[in-house]
Amino acid sequence: MHTTPTHPHDSAGSADWTSVCDLDRLEPLWAEAALIDGVQVALVLLPDGHLFAVSNQDPATGSCVMSRGIVGSRGDRPTLASPLHKQVYDLETGECFTSADYALPTFPVRVDHGTVQIQVPGSAHGRAGERAETELSDTVEFAAA
Repeated sequence: MHTTPTHPHDSAGSADWTSVCDLDRLEPLWAEAALIDGVQVALVLLPDGHLFAVSNQDPATGSCVMSRGIVGSRGDRPTLASPLHKQVYDLETGECFTSADYALPTFPVRVDHGTVQIQVPGSAHGRAGERAETELSDTVEFAAA
């Protein structure tokens, strides 16, 4: 199983890991949405086992629709295209290939004993730069197809 590395702006030990779902609930090439401490996340599993977690919020419109985007690639880079205006984002870095004005936030993700876990900064409390303190026993909403 491959997971996205910790984003350079993230600090590996500064936020707790939150369990989201069992890995076998994810279907390759089909993004799924999860709500973690008020933050919407889109999970993307590729056929080769790479797993990515990105913001579900479209940077161009603010709509929470990225989990309904088109999974693809640009060269060897896995991508997710917004379903609204088709901006294309690198799943690993969040870089927008079609417009330098946008970037898609990415989150550290891992699989622990078959359970997908994510670290999400605590934006639900409205304090910039502060991380959410979540417990693994917290309720996480998950929208399965």
